[in-house]
Amino acid sequence: MTLRPCIDAASGTVLDGWAGTSRHWPVADADIAVECLPRDVRAARLLALRDGEPIAEAELRSDPDGVRLALTGSVGRHPADAPVVTALVEAAFQRCPDARRLRVSGLGGAPALLALAATVENTPAAPDAIVERALFYQLPLLWLTAGARTAYPLIRSQLGPQDRLPPLRPPQPNGPFYRRWLPQLGTTLSFRTIDRRHDLGLFHGWMNQKRVAFYWELAQSEAELDRYLADQEADPHLFGVIGSFDDVPVGYFEFYWAKEDRLGPYYDAEDFDRGWHGLIGNVEHLGRPKTLAWFRAITHYLFLDEPRTRRIMGEPRATHRKMLSYCADAAYETLKEFDFPHKRAALVCCERERFFREVPL
Repeated sequence: MTLRPCIDAASGTVLDGWAGTSRHWPVADADIAVECLPRDVRAARLLALRDGEPIAEAELRSDPDGVRLALTGSVGRHPADAPVVTALVEAAFQRCPDARRLRVSGLGGAPALLALAATVENTPAAPDAIVERALFYQLPLLWLTAGARTAYPLIRSQLGPQDRLPPLRPPQPNGPFYRRWLPQLGTTLSFRTIDRRHDLGLFHGWMNQKRVAFYWELAQSEAELDRYLADQEADPHLFGVIGSFDDVPVGYFEFYWAKEDRLGPYYDAEDFDRGWHGLIGNVEHLGRPKTLAWFRAITHYLFLDEPRTRRIMGEPRATHRKMLSYCADAAYETLKEFDFPHKRAALVCCERERFFREVPL
């Protein structure tokens, strides 16, 4: 197993060798840059920086028996080191996209690893912490903006469809709430809630594109779309989102709780099932690699947002073959076809365990 080539953050081009910088946003800290400095095709030095100043260092090595991260000095031995250790672990998984687990040398049971590693393996020198990729990407230590959302306890609400009364839902996020560096694209993907006070013109322009209007049927005036967004603000089961690459708006998405959505009566819905709709409005960012990045990032966020969510559901048109192919590449399985009042739909489902086991992030 060799290391993945790094991508230049400014140009998006693959760099010669393995050098490059990635960005990481620990919830409990300011953003951290991790520089990857090659030693050879199987080893690299990872240097973590905050505001341009080095704060930690590690060696990443890929050997026949797996991938190993060796932290330098005392880093990892204090609970306050958790943000920088988490950033280094993410950088290591980015550089080794085929690695299912990461061995952190000599830090089994160390305070900064206790929230990352559920397994320890003994060695003659000291126990190693074992970080499983499929578990790591479910942990809300990176990617979610601090304070963006907190899961509610299971309190049954009396508001909602009377045959499908949901739990009491948390309020929708406000402002930015998810951010992640995409090494394969050399860009940062982020989500923020739509704000009709500032985004109405952008939303109107996207909805009135002919290719968007065919599916969304919202080619309306700004006043009509303002009412559409105002109705969303008063609806606890969904909210609208602007997705950006490097803070440039690219698409609009709606995230919803499936049980009380129009989809709920068509299958055996669980309290914490989620779903989403989306469009790419910025035509400069069309194409399969970027669209698939949205599918994966949305699904990742929805699983992070509520740890009790086991399934992400969807109802694309049954004839929309391109959409269904994206679904398949993001671990969504087509369960059946059914008739909505307005379309023949395919019921698709992405299960948590399969997503984190199979989908590269």
